[in-house]
Amino acid sequence: MKKIAVVFASAGLMALAACGGTPANETANASNAVVENVVENAANAAENAADNAANAANVAVNAANAANAM
Repeated sequence: MKKIAVVFASAGLMALAACGGTPANETANASNAVVENVVENAANAAENAADNAANAANVAVNAANAANAM
């Protein structure tokens, strides 16, 4: 879904540049900002997934420790 939003945002910005509503370099900068945001969001999602996996491993270790303590 995010990829579709990026495509539509880029297409809209390019349409503005084509009709002279926005200078081309401003459009390029805006497109680059969209791509950078998508990349940053993907990196954050990967980091969150790694954190979630580490948390799940900690829960398993804590459960094992609690079972051994009984």
